[in-house]
Amino acid sequence: MKITNETKVGILAAVAIAILVIGYSFLKGNDVFSREQEFYAAYDNVEGLAVSNPVLVNGFQIGRVSALRLMENGQILAQLKINPDYEIPLSTIAHLESTSLLGSKAIVFELGRGDKYAESGDTLRASVQKDLLQQVKPVQQKAEAMISRLDSILTSLNNTISPEFQRNFNNSFASIAHILRTLESTTKTIDGMVGVQGSRLTTIFGNLESITTNLKNNNQKITAVMSNLESVTDQFARANFEQTIRNADKAVADMQTAINKVNSGQGSLGKLVNDEQLYNNLNNAAQNLDKLMIDLKAHPSRYVSFSIFGGKKD
Repeated sequence: MKITNETKVGILAAVAIAILVIGYSFLKGNDVFSREQEFYAAYDNVEGLAVSNPVLVNGFQIGRVSALRLMENGQILAQLKINPDYEIPLSTIAHLESTSLLGSKAIVFELGRGDKYAESGDTLRASVQKDLLQQVKPVQQKAEAMISRLDSILTSLNNTISPEFQRNFNNSFASIAHILRTLESTTKTIDGMVGVQGSRLTTIFGNLESITTNLKNNNQKITAVMSNLESVTDQFARANFEQTIRNADKAVADMQTAINKVNSGQGSLGKLVNDEQLYNNLNNAAQNLDKLMIDLKAHPSRYVSFSIFGGKKD
């Protein structure tokens, strides 16, 4: 079969277009022959971020920014293509950071922890870090303020060191020297007083030493006196306690004697407790008295007789 020239030209044009597309994708950083993972991150501001900027983990590139799209709420959605050889935890945070003082941007992954991993198409948490210039600016402001204060201090010192200041400074040193001389004179006076009173101090310390020596020599006697005093107090306390115990024993013995008499039937209480006939008589007397009271309430005329006119009733 003979291939026409038009067919050859068409095939050549198709191959050229395919090579052009593949080459353009390769130059943009796209790997046409491998299936990459796609993740998304939304930012309020992506100033300086562009397509094909790298995605880094600890300075190592694992992917790139493949697309940027403005959403209806004003945020910018960044599409991230990640090498499929790396698993990204679901709690990973995608930081938008500056990588140089010139303002170059990159997405830096702060890998999370856990057993759950993000799947292709998931949206990761995003945050925007300050630029390096913005981070350096507070330090620069503090340095400028410090230099300004230092310049003010030097200017004040320069104005302070004048002939009048030098004279005052010399007068101050003269006053200090006078104070030191006065202090030296005072210490000499104190030394003289101590020397005069030295004999008295020696006598006082001698007396104190004699007292302590006497106490040391009579230590055994003092110990014996304290022991005797402790023995006397112990005997006094023991005597009171023993007397109390004897009184309690006597009271218990008397009570036991009384109980024994009651149990043996001696005395009125003993007879009342032990004589059954006396108990029965008392019980019968109580019952008869109860019947009498009942009959008295029912028929009072049998026991009480009176007349208004003084007459008698049989």
